[in-house]
Amino acid sequence: MKGEIKALKILLALYIFLCLLIAGLNYGLAPHVSEAGSRIIRSIWNIYENYFKTFLIVTGSWLTLRISGKRSRMQKRNFAGFIIAALLVHIIGPFLTGNPDLYFFAMPFPWSSTALQTLVDRSSFYTHHLPLWGLGGISASLTVYLIITIIVFTGTVLLGRRWQCSTLCLFNGFISETFSPAFPLVGKKTAPGSKLRKLFVVLKWALLVIAFIFFLFWFYILISGDYRESAADLFADIEVYKYLSVELLMAMFFWVAFTGRGYCYYCPLGTVLGWVSRLAGQRIRTDISDCIKCGKCNVSCPMGIEIKMSAEEKKDVYSSLCVGCGHCVDICPVGTLEYSTAFLGKIRRGK
Repeated sequence: MKGEIKALKILLALYIFLCLLIAGLNYGLAPHVSEAGSRIIRSIWNIYENYFKTFLIVTGSWLTLRISGKRSRMQKRNFAGFIIAALLVHIIGPFLTGNPDLYFFAMPFPWSSTALQTLVDRSSFYTHHLPLWGLGGISASLTVYLIITIIVFTGTVLLGRRWQCSTLCLFNGFISETFSPAFPLVGKKTAPGSKLRKLFVVLKWALLVIAFIFFLFWFYILISGDYRESAADLFADIEVYKYLSVELLMAMFFWVAFTGRGYCYYCPLGTVLGWVSRLAGQRIRTDISDCIKCGKCNVSCPMGIEIKMSAEEKKDVYSSLCVGCGHCVDICPVGTLEYSTAFLGKIRRGK
């Protein structure tokens, strides 16, 4: 087990190092070098983002399953979902569409305004990527975005937040699951304190408001045709800086110091899906058997949700923070817990 955890930590550290290095080259250096140099940097970035990430998901899943052993039914489903998603978005999709950056379109609104920027044919995003992808690649990417959006929100209505956050998410969800035994990279595992949780709440609402401002800005341009280059470039740059700082770099900081799920506390898409999951009746049932008060469910929950007290009283756990990872369900030694939604409940009652 120690060998597997060490291997996971090494791979995670390598992923972080390469991300900082290659993302710095792609976003910082590539726009200022020759076309040939920029093309080389983009190729390195695409290899890292597509092939290396897929390799990490497969390898991390295998190592984590070796650690968790037989009691990992829900975790196995998580890994299967992430591997399939990675193959479709990072390998098969780019091959079919001719767009190696297809992952830009794999996260629905309100995570980013990429799709709306692509619809505005005078935006810097569109004019920069048109020579790289062609009209066919752009059309295919927007079609993929629409399909993924329908799949994510329909799946969440039926299966809860678990569908996206613990099965399909290729930004933070995959790393938090496939490398779960490796967190934090440095020091001992500790639950976020009250001050950090307050920061998460502030970030959650701030990012959500910013996301809707971006949406309204690009939607207004799209329907009115009132394109102002300086304002559009400013909004596009702000979104890139937001992604690199508050999302990518901060998520990595939490991987190193606290937990793999730090970003999930304030992810704008996760916030909206959390609301949808409440409407879907997402909950953790605690009445399958009698709770023995071991507390393993609380320790295993990466979102710091109080489960044990509810289990002692056989009360269902409702929380919009729940990402449906199933760690608590898998680790319960007496099978007290069960992840459920209104849809899943109907299916189980029909069996």
